[in-house]
Amino acid sequence: MTEVVTYAYAVVYPAEGLGVALSGVQGVAGAPVRLVPEVPTDAPTAAVSSVPSQDFQEDALRRHLEDLNWLESVARAHHHVIEILAEHTTVLPLRLATVYMDDERVAETLREDTDVFSKALTHLAGHLEWGVKIYVDPHPESQAAAASTADGLSPGRAYLHARRSQCLSRDESYEVARQAAERVEAIGGAMAAGHVRHRVQQGELSVGTGENVVNDAYLLARDVAADFRARILDAARDLPDVRIDVTGPWAPYSFADLPEAQHRAPDAAP
Repeated sequence: MTEVVTYAYAVVYPAEGLGVALSGVQGVAGAPVRLVPEVPTDAPTAAVSSVPSQDFQEDALRRHLEDLNWLESVARAHHHVIEILAEHTTVLPLRLATVYMDDERVAETLREDTDVFSKALTHLAGHLEWGVKIYVDPHPESQAAAASTADGLSPGRAYLHARRSQCLSRDESYEVARQAAERVEAIGGAMAAGHVRHRVQQGELSVGTGENVVNDAYLLARDVAADFRARILDAARDLPDVRIDVTGPWAPYSFADLPEAQHRAPDAAP
């Protein structure tokens, strides 16, 4: 018989119908999702599954994290469970591959740190996460205009002229992007309950054209989210060469701050 450990997706406040909503939901490794503790209480509870212990032992997990197919499968299942939870209650997402020896170890952690989890959930209650990305995206017309002014110059001078024009255009675009970022931060400062700055996306992670220069997350109350989105999208309408994308709503992944003790349990993988 395969030995199992308990995989924890998130800590939540119990809500009416949550158990029914999780009925039939498959998590990591196709395992059914359940709540711990099973008996409803007013205290925080956790959504968990049983997963094969050999996949989450330290050495095996290190190898798996380098396997993009395995990692993508686990991440998709992890986020799928959290999104379902977020439709019914306040969610405190846990780090990917958070595992414990068994359900009792999860329940013990919940009992020991009830105040910590309760404080975090209270802060997140009624809020969801929205992403705001700013891109520098020079218009082809401006580049073509710069090239046309080099007509009649020698090849060497034309090259230097084009490079100088490109640098000026790039610097001007960054300055406009800075203005857009200041406007976005002002809106967020007035409307959001939290703000996290992420590393900008590059290569395959970057979506669409242009260079990603700002990649932020905002924690917003549900009743102001629509107004926030409209104001953010309007912030760059008069700014050339800049594009703002707003994504969401998402479960508040960027705002799930917990003490180190709440991360992967040291005895999680026998």
